[in-house]
Amino acid sequence: MLKTTGIKTIWLAILVIVFDQLTKYIAVSNLTFAEPVAVMPQLNWMLTYNYGAAFSFLAEMGGWQRWFFAGLALVVSAILMFWLSKLPNKITAEVWGINLVLGGAIGNVIDRFLAGRVTDFIDFYIGLWHYATFNVADIAITIGAGLLLLSEFWLKPKAQKASKSKGSE
Repeated sequence: MLKTTGIKTIWLAILVIVFDQLTKYIAVSNLTFAEPVAVMPQLNWMLTYNYGAAFSFLAEMGGWQRWFFAGLALVVSAILMFWLSKLPNKITAEVWGINLVLGGAIGNVIDRFLAGRVTDFIDFYIGLWHYATFNVADIAITIGAGLLLLSEFWLKPKAQKASKSKGSE
């Protein structure tokens, strides 16, 4: 009999990819580059492009970084798929985290392959301080990483402690 694994939850990553690409398409179609559109206090839509990694790291390096970051994202995606294949087919914080990171990584790698850059459009700011402009894929990666940390350092130890105390009764 075939073992049902976490790979069956890949639909979560696919939803992230579709939503990320859809929002980027809407941003590119409706926003003018570098012109902020106020959405609410502390939030603008503002189309920008990132040729590097997080916070434009290595953006001005002549182009090799496009392929490096795309390749890195593909390797990380393969590792995440393997990790999912080792988990049971149930929705947990760990499964959510893996799928969010996977969907976000693939969402941004699609941009790198198609355009050589990542489309960003969410501009959060306080006063004159503007956080790095980001996108839905970046949000998914951040939340996913947080869920993985929560799972690894709080939820799993708590569950192990509970199962040990049940076993000693």
